Amino acid sequence: MEEFVQEFKRTARGSRYEGRLLVEEFKRGMNGTIRRKLIEAKNQPSSIEQWYRRATALNRNWRESRQEEERLKGKKEQMRGASRQKQQQILPQPLVWQRRPEEPPQQVTIGSAPIEGVERTNTVIMRG
Repeated sequence: MEEFVQEFKRTARGSRYEGRLLVEEFKRGMNGTIRRKLIEAKNQPSSIEQWYRRATALNRNWRESRQEEERLKGKKEQMRGASRQKQQQILPQPLVWQRRPEEPPQQVTIGSAPIEGVERTNTVIMRG
């Protein structure tokens, strides 16, 4: 914005524009976001000098705000990284699984309960 103001002043010196026409030309050439903010301001600039000063100040404030946001964003990222490292240090060691010694197989009853007077065997009869 500062460069734009300086260039506009050089161009305006040789022109026959002054007063309100000069302000209109300045507004037409400036950044749309800054123009909108100044037009929507509670007390809008009236002279060309006020437009120069307020537009430059608004642009400077915007740039400083962006730098601050970037700085804070970097700090948050650093804090997240440190937090992750701390969490990794706190996590318990992984469990080591060991096999239990073999146990003898248990007897399992398959099917319905035994019928009285009939002996049950593990013999399988195959018919050919």
